[in-house]
Amino acid sequence: MDTPTRYSHCRRRTVAPPERSRSMRVLSYNTLFGGLDGIDDRRYQAQIEIIQSLSPDILLLQEAKSFTADGAKRLYETERRLTMRGFVAEAPATGQHTAIFARPEFRPMAFIPDSQHFHHATATLKVALPGEDRALTVVSVHLCPNSPHVRAREASYLYNLADPEELTLIGGDFNSVAPDDPEPDDLALLPARYRMRYTREDGTADRTTIAGLLRAGFVDVGNSLEATPTPTVPARGFTNTEFMTFRSDYLFASKRLADCAVGYAVASNDATDVASDHYPIWADFALGP
Repeated sequence: MDTPTRYSHCRRRTVAPPERSRSMRVLSYNTLFGGLDGIDDRRYQAQIEIIQSLSPDILLLQEAKSFTADGAKRLYETERRLTMRGFVAEAPATGQHTAIFARPEFRPMAFIPDSQHFHHATATLKVALPGEDRALTVVSVHLCPNSPHVRAREASYLYNLADPEELTLIGGDFNSVAPDDPEPDDLALLPARYRMRYTREDGTADRTTIAGLLRAGFVDVGNSLEATPTPTVPARGFTNTEFMTFRSDYLFASKRLADCAVGYAVASNDATDVASDHYPIWADFALGP
């Protein structure tokens, strides 16, 4: 077996996107408690500016904490600031909601929240593509942080969405290592109580969750477009926390949509270093005329 490529965690990526023509951008971002530290919302304000700078057509959020509190004040503020319509799947057990925001030209057709089968919740939104009859299904996912066995079970509820003829994208925080990604150098340095979240019985990183999604037919967009995988946690302002250095956030596309993928990056810069413990990721898709 070939030796996996080593991570280059210090590599900086340009956030500014290339010029796009008739393409769709999807951004996924785990915001760490909705950008809130108690009543301090400075990280939320920074996250809004980051999202605006990346200009996504579809936004997938994880840890949309308090978005439905106080009459959904945070949800409506986010809609107004981004000029996007928002949909929130509430996570009653944890309060770490998932959400999807879409630009007005992506007409909503159906929205399905699911907290029954997931530690947090999944948000599934079906939209009509602008000026077309084709439909796109997008899912915002935040899998269980505590156990690879629980994550593998959660992921099994996503397998049926991998129809190769449909346009489907699943994105979010999977808390899992991909089969082709390198073994995290700092895994063994984690305290045992955190290390157990990620490992098999032999002490190496468990890869079954992502492997199952790939076997179901999904394409790992980041892996298909990056020569070297870029980790998404921990952000530079959140080192010495519960994370090893690895790619925790992913965009998985059905084959039909994956064939349209033309760009992917982890948005790493001074602003994203301190806005959340996760870096946002984005992908561009050229959907054609």
